[in-house]
Amino acid sequence: MVNVAVARGTGGVGRTVVEVLGSSAHQAFVLSRKVLLFFQLYSIHPILIGAAFKRKSDHQSRLQRHRKSSRRPRITQIHTVISAFAVEGDSLANSQMNLIEAAIRSRETKRFIPSGFAVPYPQESLRVLPQLKDYFAAIETLRKSDLEWTIFHNGIFLDYFGGPAMKSYLKPNVFVIDIANKVAAIPGTGDVPVTFTYTFDLARFVVAALDLDYWEEECRVVGDEVTWTEFVGLVEEVTGSKITTHYASIDKLKGFQITELPGHVALYQHFPKKGFQWFMSIFELLTADGSSCILRDGGLNELFPDIKPLTVRAMLEKYWKN
Repeated sequence: MVNVAVARGTGGVGRTVVEVLGSSAHQAFVLSRKVLLFFQLYSIHPILIGAAFKRKSDHQSRLQRHRKSSRRPRITQIHTVISAFAVEGDSLANSQMNLIEAAIRSRETKRFIPSGFAVPYPQESLRVLPQLKDYFAAIETLRKSDLEWTIFHNGIFLDYFGGPAMKSYLKPNVFVIDIANKVAAIPGTGDVPVTFTYTFDLARFVVAALDLDYWEEECRVVGDEVTWTEFVGLVEEVTGSKITTHYASIDKLKGFQITELPGHVALYQHFPKKGFQWFMSIFELLTADGSSCILRDGGLNELFPDIKPLTVRAMLEKYWKN
């Protein structure tokens, strides 16, 4: 058993990892500015960290020890840190780098999982997604440190296709296939394999990896692998409804334009249309050029065969049939 600190443990991926950790032999601690009653239900003890983890020295001290109080137990060691910041804005730039530096300085912390939980971003993605400079900087800093570290690659989250009945802590999104409105806008030809992984399956692999004696620099997780064309075919087969299918050319996507789906409109109140289309076009391209297909051979699926991830068909049958 080890003590595991999850940064942004109240966010989508972080909260999922924390919940799965709560039923494991490991002790989870949430690095967050919020304290939610949710965590108390799983006997998880939150640590309050200053806004945006601004001071490295303050953060380092919390990794090594925690003041005794009547409400929270004393913490003497944080062995592993999991960073679950989103790759957006300056939250990743400031918070994660300070967190890494604090972990390096801590005598107790031995392992670190940086924010990723997506695809292995190509270096050229920096041209269109400048936030990734902090992603690559974090990896380089970890490579130069004495910490053992690994980054998780899992493709596209299956949660985005499960609808409101599917348990997920991710923000709602409509990506390529709008099942509720029976329409799809496929990037490219639709014949490139894409990896889809449910967040709770990803979290189970993350927790299982804590018990490995050695970490490779990359941990690969594959929930299921289908092309967009196959995905649409499965939707039609399971729901019995015809999906009106459009195709977005690569040139259109490179111009940061996507085909608007009916389900996108409701999302614009939280993510303005221009920024949303720009962001989605980048990830649609990553599914069209093969970057979102995660290699299964040698990945965690082989190391932990007892973990049976949710497949696209099983998801559709559970949440969309009838």
